[in-house]
Amino acid sequence: MKIKFWGVRGSIPSPGPNTQRYGGNTTCIEVRTDDNDLIILDGGTGIFPLAQTLLKELPITAHIFNTHSHWDHIQGLPFFIPIFIPGNTIHLYGAFDPISGAGPERIMNIQMQYSYFPVREAEIQSRMHYLTVMPHETVQIGGTTITPSLLSHPVVNLGYRIECKGKSLFFTGDHEPHYNIYEPGDDGHAEYQSLIDEQSLSIVKAIQGVDVLIADSSYTIGEYPSKKGWGHGTFDSCIELAKAAGVKILYCTHHEPTRSDDDLEKVFAEAVARHACKDLEIRLAREGDEIAI
Repeated sequence: MKIKFWGVRGSIPSPGPNTQRYGGNTTCIEVRTDDNDLIILDGGTGIFPLAQTLLKELPITAHIFNTHSHWDHIQGLPFFIPIFIPGNTIHLYGAFDPISGAGPERIMNIQMQYSYFPVREAEIQSRMHYLTVMPHETVQIGGTTITPSLLSHPVVNLGYRIECKGKSLFFTGDHEPHYNIYEPGDDGHAEYQSLIDEQSLSIVKAIQGVDVLIADSSYTIGEYPSKKGWGHGTFDSCIELAKAAGVKILYCTHHEPTRSDDDLEKVFAEAVARHACKDLEIRLAREGDEIAI
Protein backbone atom coordinates (compact mmCIF):
# COMPACT_ATOMS: atom_id res chain seq x y z
CA MET A 1 0.00 0.00 0.00
CA LYS A 2 0.94 3.61 -0.53
CA ILE A 3 -0.13 6.37 1.86
CA LYS A 4 -0.05 10.11 1.15
CA PHE A 5 -0.96 12.93 3.51
CA TRP A 6 -3.04 15.73 1.98
CA GLY A 7 -4.14 17.41 5.21
CA VAL A 8 -2.70 17.12 8.73
CA ARG A 9 -4.06 20.10 10.70
CA GLY A 10 -6.97 19.90 13.09
CA SER A 11 -10.04 22.02 13.78
CA ILE A 12 -9.60 24.72 11.13
CA PRO A 13 -7.36 25.29 8.07
CA SER A 14 -4.28 27.26 9.07
CA PRO A 15 -2.37 28.38 5.96
CA GLY A 16 0.47 30.87 6.23
CA PRO A 17 4.21 31.24 6.63
CA ASN A 18 4.23 29.60 10.07
CA THR A 19 2.69 26.35 8.79
CA GLN A 20 4.40 25.97 5.42
CA ARG A 21 6.57 22.98 6.33
CA TYR A 22 3.83 20.73 7.70
CA GLY A 23 0.88 22.26 5.85
CA GLY A 24 -2.33 24.04 6.77
CA ASN A 25 -5.03 21.80 5.28
CA THR A 26 -7.35 19.78 7.51
CA THR A 27 -7.50 16.01 7.60
CA CYS A 28 -7.29 13.95 4.42
CA ILE A 29 -5.21 10.85 3.69
CA GLU A 30 -4.95 8.99 0.40
CA VAL A 31 -4.37 5.24 0.42
CA ARG A 32 -3.61 3.29 -2.75
CA THR A 33 -3.88 -0.45 -2.44
CA ASP A 34 -1.63 -2.90 -4.28
CA ASP A 35 -4.43 -3.18 -6.87
CA ASN A 36 -4.54 0.65 -7.15
CA ASP A 37 -7.94 0.92 -5.50
CA LEU A 38 -8.38 4.46 -4.17
CA ILE A 39 -9.28 4.81 -0.49
CA ILE A 40 -9.56 8.27 1.06
CA LEU A 41 -9.63 8.79 4.81
CA ASP A 42 -11.67 11.88 5.71
CA GLY A 43 -12.63 14.82 3.55
CA GLY A 44 -11.07 17.87 5.19
CA THR A 45 -9.71 20.69 3.02
CA GLY A 46 -6.81 18.45 1.97
CA ILE A 47 -9.19 16.57 -0.32
CA PHE A 48 -9.31 19.57 -2.66
CA PRO A 49 -5.65 19.36 -3.81
CA LEU A 50 -6.03 15.58 -3.97
CA ALA A 51 -8.98 16.09 -6.33
CA GLN A 52 -6.81 18.10 -8.72
CA THR A 53 -4.44 15.16 -9.19
CA LEU A 54 -7.33 12.76 -9.80
CA LEU A 55 -8.57 14.75 -12.80
CA LYS A 56 -5.76 13.10 -14.80
CA GLU A 57 -7.18 9.62 -14.07
CA LEU A 58 -10.84 10.00 -15.04
CA PRO A 59 -13.08 8.15 -14.74
CA ILE A 60 -12.33 7.20 -11.14
CA THR A 61 -13.85 5.09 -8.41
CA ALA A 62 -13.16 6.52 -4.95
CA HIS A 63 -13.93 5.02 -1.55
CA ILE A 64 -14.10 7.80 1.04
CA PHE A 65 -14.17 6.64 4.66
CA ASN A 66 -15.34 9.38 7.02
CA THR A 67 -14.28 9.03 10.66
CA HIS A 68 -16.88 11.47 11.97
CA SER A 69 -18.93 14.47 10.98
CA HIS A 70 -17.07 17.34 12.60
CA TRP A 71 -16.41 20.21 10.26
CA ASP A 72 -12.65 19.80 9.79
CA HIS A 73 -13.14 16.22 8.55
CA ILE A 74 -15.88 16.95 6.00
CA GLN A 75 -15.51 20.54 4.82
CA GLY A 76 -13.60 19.62 1.67
CA LEU A 77 -16.16 17.13 0.36
CA PRO A 78 -18.28 19.65 -1.61
CA PHE A 79 -15.03 20.72 -3.32
CA PHE A 80 -14.10 17.17 -4.33
CA ILE A 81 -14.42 17.88 -8.05
CA PRO A 82 -14.90 14.26 -9.22
CA ILE A 83 -18.37 14.20 -7.62
CA PHE A 84 -19.56 16.64 -10.29
CA ILE A 85 -18.17 14.73 -13.28
CA PRO A 86 -20.29 12.05 -15.01
CA GLY A 87 -18.72 8.60 -15.19
CA ASN A 88 -17.11 8.71 -11.76
CA THR A 89 -18.26 6.50 -8.91
CA ILE A 90 -17.96 7.77 -5.34
CA HIS A 91 -18.65 5.67 -2.25
CA LEU A 92 -18.95 7.66 0.98
CA TYR A 93 -18.77 5.47 4.09
CA GLY A 94 -19.53 6.64 7.60
CA ALA A 95 -21.20 5.95 10.92
CA PHE A 96 -24.85 6.01 11.89
CA ASP A 97 -25.50 9.02 14.12
CA PRO A 98 -28.04 8.15 16.83
CA ILE A 99 -28.77 11.85 17.47
CA SER A 100 -29.78 12.74 13.91
CA GLY A 101 -30.91 9.22 13.03
CA ALA A 102 -28.95 9.40 9.77
CA GLY A 103 -25.83 7.96 8.16
CA PRO A 104 -23.16 9.57 5.95
CA GLU A 105 -25.76 10.89 3.49
CA ARG A 106 -26.44 13.71 5.95
CA ILE A 107 -22.87 14.98 5.56
CA MET A 108 -23.50 16.06 1.97
CA ASN A 109 -27.17 16.90 2.39
CA ILE A 110 -26.54 19.47 5.11
CA GLN A 111 -23.39 21.02 3.64
CA MET A 112 -24.90 21.46 0.20
CA GLN A 113 -28.07 23.22 1.27
CA TYR A 114 -28.51 26.50 -0.57
CA SER A 115 -27.90 28.53 2.62
CA TYR A 116 -24.34 27.20 2.87
CA PHE A 117 -23.17 26.22 -0.61
CA PRO A 118 -23.94 27.47 -4.14
CA VAL A 119 -24.27 24.00 -5.69
CA ARG A 120 -27.07 21.68 -4.65
CA GLU A 121 -26.59 18.01 -3.83
CA ALA A 122 -29.02 17.26 -6.66
CA GLU A 123 -26.44 18.65 -9.09
CA ILE A 124 -23.90 15.93 -8.31
CA GLN A 125 -23.22 14.20 -11.62
CA SER A 126 -21.22 11.19 -10.46
CA ARG A 127 -22.69 7.96 -9.20
CA MET A 128 -22.77 8.77 -5.48
CA HIS A 129 -23.36 5.98 -2.98
CA TYR A 130 -23.78 6.42 0.78
CA LEU A 131 -22.90 3.43 2.93
CA THR A 132 -23.37 3.22 6.69
CA VAL A 133 -20.72 1.11 8.40
CA MET A 134 -20.74 -0.39 11.88
CA PRO A 135 -17.91 -1.14 14.33
CA HIS A 136 -16.20 -4.50 13.67
CA GLU A 137 -18.18 -5.12 10.46
CA THR A 138 -15.60 -5.35 7.67
CA VAL A 139 -15.80 -3.74 4.25
CA GLN A 140 -14.09 -5.50 1.34
CA ILE A 141 -12.65 -3.49 -1.54
CA GLY A 142 -10.96 -5.90 -3.93
CA GLY A 143 -8.23 -7.60 -1.93
CA THR A 144 -8.32 -4.98 0.84
CA THR A 145 -10.20 -5.28 4.11
CA ILE A 146 -11.33 -2.22 6.09
CA THR A 147 -12.49 -2.71 9.67
CA PRO A 148 -14.11 0.17 11.61
CA SER A 149 -13.66 0.55 15.38
CA LEU A 150 -15.49 2.87 17.74
CA LEU A 151 -13.15 5.37 19.38
CA SER A 152 -13.62 8.16 21.94
CA HIS A 153 -14.92 11.55 20.75
CA PRO A 154 -17.95 13.79 21.50
CA VAL A 155 -19.69 12.42 18.38
CA VAL A 156 -19.54 8.89 16.97
CA ASN A 157 -16.00 8.49 15.62
CA LEU A 158 -14.82 5.44 13.73
CA GLY A 159 -11.16 4.55 13.43
CA TYR A 160 -10.30 2.39 10.41
CA ARG A 161 -7.90 -0.53 10.08
CA ILE A 162 -6.89 -1.19 6.47
CA GLU A 163 -5.25 -4.51 5.57
CA CYS A 164 -3.87 -5.51 2.18
CA LYS A 165 -1.60 -8.44 1.34
CA GLY A 166 -0.06 -8.71 4.78
CA LYS A 167 0.39 -4.96 5.33
CA SER A 168 -1.77 -2.80 7.57
CA LEU A 169 -2.47 0.71 8.81
CA PHE A 170 -4.85 2.22 11.35
CA PHE A 171 -6.22 5.77 11.35
CA THR A 172 -7.87 7.03 14.51
CA GLY A 173 -9.61 10.12 13.23
CA ASP A 174 -10.11 12.10 16.45
CA HIS A 175 -9.57 10.15 19.65
CA GLU A 176 -9.19 11.00 23.32
CA PRO A 177 -8.14 8.16 25.63
CA HIS A 178 -10.99 7.11 27.89
CA TYR A 179 -10.81 8.56 31.40
CA ASN A 180 -12.71 8.00 34.63
CA ILE A 181 -15.39 10.62 35.28
CA TYR A 182 -15.45 9.64 38.98
CA GLU A 183 -12.88 10.55 41.60
CA PRO A 184 -11.07 7.73 43.44
CA GLY A 185 -13.22 6.73 46.37
CA ASP A 186 -16.50 7.71 44.70
CA ASP A 187 -19.16 5.00 44.57
CA GLY A 188 -18.98 4.59 40.79
CA HIS A 189 -15.20 4.79 40.36
CA ALA A 190 -14.30 1.08 40.35
CA GLU A 191 -17.18 0.04 38.10
CA TYR A 192 -16.49 2.82 35.63
CA GLN A 193 -12.77 2.04 35.63
CA SER A 194 -13.54 -1.54 34.71
CA LEU A 195 -15.54 -0.30 31.72
CA ILE A 196 -12.72 2.03 30.68
CA ASP A 197 -10.15 -0.74 30.91
CA GLU A 198 -12.31 -2.95 28.70
CA GLN A 199 -12.79 -0.19 26.11
CA SER A 200 -9.10 0.69 26.09
CA LEU A 201 -8.12 -2.94 25.61
CA SER A 202 -10.51 -3.30 22.68
CA ILE A 203 -8.86 -0.30 20.97
CA VAL A 204 -5.39 -1.75 21.51
CA LYS A 205 -6.59 -5.04 19.99
CA ALA A 206 -8.04 -3.21 16.97
CA ILE A 207 -4.68 -1.54 16.32
CA GLN A 208 -2.48 -4.50 17.32
CA GLY A 209 0.58 -5.02 15.16
CA VAL A 210 -0.16 -2.57 12.35
CA ASP A 211 2.71 -1.34 10.23
CA VAL A 212 1.51 2.28 10.45
CA LEU A 213 -0.64 4.05 13.04
CA ILE A 214 -1.86 7.56 12.20
CA ALA A 215 -3.16 9.09 15.42
CA ASP A 216 -4.68 12.29 16.78
CA SER A 217 -2.02 13.99 18.90
CA SER A 218 -3.43 17.51 19.13
CA TYR A 219 -2.15 18.50 22.56
CA THR A 220 0.82 18.38 24.86
CA ILE A 221 0.44 16.84 28.31
CA GLY A 222 0.64 20.37 29.71
CA GLU A 223 -2.23 21.60 27.54
CA TYR A 224 -4.46 18.57 28.03
CA PRO A 225 -6.01 19.33 31.46
CA SER A 226 -7.76 22.44 30.10
CA LYS A 227 -8.90 20.53 26.98
CA LYS A 228 -10.15 17.40 28.75
CA GLY A 229 -13.37 16.11 27.25
CA TRP A 230 -12.83 17.84 23.89
CA GLY A 231 -12.07 14.48 22.27
CA HIS A 232 -8.39 14.71 21.36
CA GLY A 233 -5.21 12.92 22.35
CA THR A 234 -1.72 14.06 23.25
CA PHE A 235 1.66 13.17 21.79
CA ASP A 236 2.31 11.10 24.90
CA SER A 237 -1.00 9.20 24.78
CA CYS A 238 -0.41 8.34 21.12
CA ILE A 239 3.07 7.04 21.85
CA GLU A 240 1.78 4.93 24.72
CA LEU A 241 -1.01 3.54 22.52
CA ALA A 242 1.43 2.68 19.74
CA LYS A 243 3.76 0.92 22.17
CA ALA A 244 0.91 -1.05 23.75
CA ALA A 245 -0.29 -2.18 20.31
CA GLY A 246 3.14 -3.14 18.98
CA VAL A 247 3.01 -0.64 16.11
CA LYS A 248 6.02 -0.24 13.82
CA ILE A 249 5.59 3.40 12.73
CA LEU A 250 3.52 6.10 14.44
CA TYR A 251 2.50 9.27 12.63
CA CYS A 252 1.30 12.05 14.92
CA THR A 253 -1.32 14.20 13.19
CA HIS A 254 -4.27 16.60 13.69
CA HIS A 255 -1.79 19.33 14.54
CA GLU A 256 -3.10 22.14 16.74
CA PRO A 257 -3.91 25.02 14.31
CA THR A 258 -2.37 27.73 16.49
CA ARG A 259 0.94 25.87 16.68
CA SER A 260 3.66 27.00 14.29
CA ASP A 261 5.88 24.46 12.57
CA ASP A 262 8.78 25.42 14.84
CA ASP A 263 6.67 24.98 17.97
CA LEU A 264 5.26 21.72 16.60
CA GLU A 265 8.74 20.27 16.19
CA LYS A 266 9.72 21.48 19.65
CA VAL A 267 6.83 19.90 21.58
CA PHE A 268 7.09 16.74 19.47
CA ALA A 269 10.77 16.33 20.30
CA GLU A 270 10.06 16.87 24.00
CA ALA A 271 7.37 14.19 23.97
CA VAL A 272 9.54 11.65 22.16
CA ALA A 273 12.37 12.27 24.63
CA ARG A 274 10.08 11.22 27.49
CA HIS A 275 9.59 7.72 26.08
CA ALA A 276 11.82 4.74 25.43
CA CYS A 277 10.82 3.60 21.94
CA LYS A 278 13.34 1.00 20.82
CA ASP A 279 11.02 -0.79 18.37
CA LEU A 280 8.81 2.17 17.43
CA GLU A 281 9.56 4.84 14.85
CA ILE A 282 7.72 8.11 15.55
CA ARG A 283 7.13 10.78 12.93
CA LEU A 284 5.21 14.02 12.52
CA ALA A 285 2.66 13.82 9.72
CA ARG A 286 3.51 16.33 7.01
CA GLU A 287 1.33 17.43 4.12
CA GLY A 288 2.69 15.87 0.92
CA ASP A 289 4.60 13.07 2.63
CA GLU A 290 4.26 9.60 1.11
CA ILE A 291 5.07 6.18 2.50
CA ALA A 292 4.93 2.71 0.96
CA ILE A 293 4.37 -0.31 3.21
